[in-house]
This record gives sequence, C-alpha cells and structure tokens, in this order.
Amino acid sequence: MRATLAACLLAVATPALADSTTGTVATWDAAAGRLAMADRTVWYLPASVTMPLNLAAGDRIEITYVSNADNGWGRIVSILRTEAKKGTGG
Repeated sequence: MRATLAACLLAVATPALADSTTGTVATWDAAAGRLAMADRTVWYLPASVTMPLNLAAGDRIEITYVSNADNGWGRIVSILRTEAKKGTGG
C-alpha cells in the first residue's frame, strides 16, 4: 500500500520538477528526429516524443523536459505549439 502511494505521488510530482523552454522552430526533420530552433539550439528527439501536427518553421513551441543534472535533458514531457506562424492557420 505504501509503495503504491509513493509511486502515485512520484507520478504526480514529476511534471512539477520539469523544466521548460520556449522558442521558434527553424526546421523540423521528422525522419531524423532533429528539431532546430531559431536561436540555433538543436534537439535530437526520440521517436517516442509526440510532436504537434503540421509543425512548421516559424511556429512557437514550448518544450517541457526533465533535467538530467549536468548532462542536459533526461526525458521530454511534452512539446506544445503555443503560436502558429502567421498565415498558416495551424
């Protein structure tokens, strides 16, 4: 019972421990899992990460991730489009 309760609390607390970053998409290569941002940050994403449909250059996104201390990010929690490029209707 205690183990189940602890697991439930950890599952709820994990998103609270997550970090996030926002930015503008420069390019998205779905085949390679390569997301390049306008600020020249490049994210190599595993196939398990759900991406917004029809993600395009100019879209603003928020990436929520769990940090892996000094080794960068450990796990992507979500990638959400916050604003579509003007004129795309996305």
